[in-house]
Amino acid sequence: MKATQETSFIITTEQLSRDFKDLRAVDSLDLNIQAEEIFGLVGPDGAGKTTTLRLLAGLLDITQGSAIVAGYDISRQAEAVKSKLGYMAQQFSLYGELTVLENLEFFAELFDVPRDIRKKRIPRLLGFARLEEFHNRRAIYLSGGMQKKLALACTLINEPEILLLDEPTTGVDPVSRREFWDILTELHLAGTTIVVSTPYMDEAERCSRVGLMHSGKMMVCDDPNKIRGMVEGELVEISTRDWQEARKVLYNFPGILEMQIFGESLRLFLDPSQRSLPQIISALVDHQVAIRGVRKAEPRMEEAFISLIRKLEN
Repeated sequence: MKATQETSFIITTEQLSRDFKDLRAVDSLDLNIQAEEIFGLVGPDGAGKTTTLRLLAGLLDITQGSAIVAGYDISRQAEAVKSKLGYMAQQFSLYGELTVLENLEFFAELFDVPRDIRKKRIPRLLGFARLEEFHNRRAIYLSGGMQKKLALACTLINEPEILLLDEPTTGVDPVSRREFWDILTELHLAGTTIVVSTPYMDEAERCSRVGLMHSGKMMVCDDPNKIRGMVEGELVEISTRDWQEARKVLYNFPGILEMQIFGESLRLFLDPSQRSLPQIISALVDHQVAIRGVRKAEPRMEEAFISLIRKLEN
């Protein structure tokens, strides 16, 4: 029976750390993940996301600290916990010369799924992954998006209650990304706990909670709305025909806490106490920078992440 939110956290870590020679890839990580939630890990390359997932999957030894997953102590019961987990690496090991159906059969055999159960489960997974009509196609000839969905189907063959997904949609087209997340949403609604690392901030928005990692540490962990609210200042977007010149004019301008570029627009985080927007507009006009429009805006997850990273590095 699956754990529920009322009983306990399904994943708990305390001071979880992992060293690779002189590098501490994960540093004193404290996590409490509820059952049946989608938990997102985001951060730049080298932040420790992949190492964290591999530690939770029992694929790496813990240097310091502890991790309890589905009631099992990863340090002592790594093999036992694997029956509860589905782990999908960035480069999932599909067998290109095998067909879609043969790959599913192979992983069913690998996870000791009884034959009578797999006869019912495999057709259901083919339908779930939208791969019925491609069941006889070799995996090597599938599109990138289809390969990702097949990899997920193979990960689900033993019906794990926890999914650990390491950047599962990297390198696939936007339509396939959306379809993949539609599948994850269905799994979430069915009660599966999902821990997913992603470089895409729009995907982070779809998570119940998000942990922002940097240099092996957890910077902040909260729901996306609260993380967006952590950005200091009032956000104003200025559309201009020459954003490079506008940026030069406004560099170190009083009252601007932070400036980010989005397309041909400047997104300015203003100190509300200084009421500097009229002076900013005047400065752009004085330097003959054409302004297309000015509007107040809400911070996006990407902006919140960049802002928090800059604060940490400064």
